[in-house]
Amino acid sequence: MGKAQEITDQNFDSTIQEGLTLVDFWAPWCGPCRMVAPVIEELAGDYDGQVKVTKLNVDDNQATAMKFRVMSIPTVILFKDGQPVEVMVGARGKPHFTQAIEKHLDVVKN
Repeated sequence: MGKAQEITDQNFDSTIQEGLTLVDFWAPWCGPCRMVAPVIEELAGDYDGQVKVTKLNVDDNQATAMKFRVMSIPTVILFKDGQPVEVMVGARGKPHFTQAIEKHLDVVKN
């Protein structure tokens, strides 16, 4: 079963470089982030081996958050080969994230 990987400013670029990577920009004090966290963990299990599911604490990794203009959290960005392809701001339900992933997963498979 997959688990969301904690990433940092230091390993961000190498982590998102290849394939599909879902990045949850969050902070421990953020209530909506805590609501989304279990969904992110579920997605890590559902897409284990297909999509890297990661979390980036914006308090500890401000450079990356600023680079992608993350102004509100939670912000979840789906990257394909290092490029952002979907940006989802605010607490969302699992179907919203699944739909975004599936749309780009089909592109990767073909």
